[in-house]
Amino acid sequence: MKRRWRTALGVLLVLAAGILLGPFAVPVPELQGTVPPESLTEADSLLVTIEGLQVHYKETGGGPRALVLLHGFGASLFSWQAVMQPLAQYGRVVAYDRPAFGLTSRPMPGEWQGENPYPAQAQAKMLLAFMDALGIRQAVLVGNSAGGAIALLAALDAPERVSALVLVDAAVYEAGGAPRALLPFLSTPQMRHLGPLVVRTFITRGDDLIRLAWHNPTRVKAETLAGYRKPLQVENWDRALWELTASSRPLDLAERLDDVRQPTLVITGDDDRIVAPQSSIRLARELPSARLVVLPHCGHVPHEECPDGFLEAVDRFVDALPQ
Repeated sequence: MKRRWRTALGVLLVLAAGILLGPFAVPVPELQGTVPPESLTEADSLLVTIEGLQVHYKETGGGPRALVLLHGFGASLFSWQAVMQPLAQYGRVVAYDRPAFGLTSRPMPGEWQGENPYPAQAQAKMLLAFMDALGIRQAVLVGNSAGGAIALLAALDAPERVSALVLVDAAVYEAGGAPRALLPFLSTPQMRHLGPLVVRTFITRGDDLIRLAWHNPTRVKAETLAGYRKPLQVENWDRALWELTASSRPLDLAERLDDVRQPTLVITGDDDRIVAPQSSIRLARELPSARLVVLPHCGHVPHEECPDGFLEAVDRFVDALPQ
């Protein structure tokens, strides 16, 4: 009997060792050909340092009103290029690359100053610090997808800083990243080792995901794909994206919607296959002061695929706001 128990215990120990140590046997080679983000900036790029993080942004327009644009997961300020200049008729327009995306720097654990910059809560704080750095006391926040969740979180945490919200196919009910049950697993040393390999699937699947965001994927231009691929040249893009994924936590924004007092415009494409239109319809219904616009023949990124309809909706909304 003792021999059987010893044999069973030995098998269990071998299996446990395989589970615990096996992932470390998988090689994670360093990415080749990556460069510092500042080497990829353009003539109209601007940089500002916030708590050691070098934030890449662009701006246009001027005047007392400010609009701050927040892109979604896997995107960058490039996503707003078709609408930035037209929006400048309303005032100062600023778009920036959120931490882990675009050409904003990507510090690794032990390198950042203060708290981890990647979780949504920290990103909402950084948005307010970014506004401070640019001298923006109050702004209309325009957020797409996960950027909409960050905008809503900032409006709840600092309502005096947000005059209005434009939530574009916002990931509010879907916000918070990975399912709760997986969160402890994502933070294990094994997954921190393998995580960069997981997110590198963007290299092979990125174009398909971009096309999925459009109602008519045949209209996605080569320049659009190139714009989305550009940040994949930045050093540590894969590790930063995993840090964001591993640090995600449920935001439970749906439970706080009654506290949103800002006038809000909710925009959705009628063929959004990433955040279902029903989610935006529900969001507009549950917010205390919201109007809804559903754009026909449009997907997850109306400001890219349907800029005329997007701008028309924003025009009617902003014109009704107090100066």
